[in-house]
Amino acid sequence: MHLDEKTLSSEQKFDGKIVKLFVDKAELENGEIVTREMIKHPGGVCIVPLDENNNVLMVRQFRYPPHKVLLEIPAGKLEFNENHRECGLRELKEETGCTCDEFTYLGNLIPTPAYDNEVIHMYLARGLHGGEQDLDDDEFLDVEKIPLEKAVEMVMNNEIEDAKTQIALLKTSALLGR
Repeated sequence: MHLDEKTLSSEQKFDGKIVKLFVDKAELENGEIVTREMIKHPGGVCIVPLDENNNVLMVRQFRYPPHKVLLEIPAGKLEFNENHRECGLRELKEETGCTCDEFTYLGNLIPTPAYDNEVIHMYLARGLHGGEQDLDDDEFLDVEKIPLEKAVEMVMNNEIEDAKTQIALLKTSALLGR
C-alpha cells in the first residue's frame, strides 16, 4: 500500500519508567526491509492556565535532557491508558495549586514522529481558583504569571523553546483572537 510500512517484527530492548525502546523490522512499499527504532511513550498533557487578567501561569524548571532551565506551561506524563482530561486537571493542581471552572480541549500534537509515538493533549484552563501546590518529591519548579500577549511575543522571539508550550500558547491566542 502507498505510504505505508508493514511491521514484520518488534523486539523490546529497554523497559524504563517513562519510555520503552523497540527495534522493529518493517517492510516498505517497494518490498525493502528496514530497521526502525521506536520509543513507546504513554503520552502527556499540557495546560494553559489563564487567569481573569489574561495572565498565563507558567512554570520554570530544570530539564535534564537539554541541561537547562526552561519556561513552560504546566504539563505531565500520562500513565499508560490514563484519561488525558483527568491527568490535565491533576497536573494543573499539582504544579500551580489551581483548580478551574472551564477546561477546554485544544487538540493534540505529536512532538517527535520520526522515532517516538508520544501524543500530547493540550487544554485551556479558565476560571482559576488558587490553592496549594502538590509537587512530586522529585519535582522542583517556580510558578510565574506572564501576560498572554507577552508569552506569545516570547514564543515569536524564541525565548520559549519548549514545543508544547509554543503550540498551546499560539493556539490559545488564536482561539481568543489576540
